[in-house]
Amino acid sequence: MSVLTAHLDVPLDRGAPGSARRAVSAVLGGWGFRDPDWLDGVSVVVSELVTNAVRHGGGCVALAVEAHDTKVIVSVADGSSVVPRRRDPDGVGGRGIALIEALAVGWTVENHEGGKRVLVELHPCPNARVGESVSSRGGES
Repeated sequence: MSVLTAHLDVPLDRGAPGSARRAVSAVLGGWGFRDPDWLDGVSVVVSELVTNAVRHGGGCVALAVEAHDTKVIVSVADGSSVVPRRRDPDGVGGRGIALIEALAVGWTVENHEGGKRVLVELHPCPNARVGESVSSRGGES
């Protein structure tokens, strides 16, 4: 199977995490990743990545989703070269990396155009029907 990819520019405002969650869920659902519990976990990961990029990243924020068969990677790039790190939770935050680690196979950071890209490999989606169109299943949604 070929690689499926989607790239989205994320608005730099407080609505960015919600917009990103909805967009990623729609893209993944269209590709055949439809397990609701799995998509909920993906939404948490996307929210954390986008929130951190908007809050701490600077510059443009770009979100990408890639599917290689059933392997899915979500990434967010921003203009800061500061690498995310675990910190003790407080009233403001500090839980994001722990959530991502609980919901994903793993994560990494790479240099990207003077800033960074945080990549998260998600756990496999149960019962994914990658590449199967709605019409090929008799109209099932």
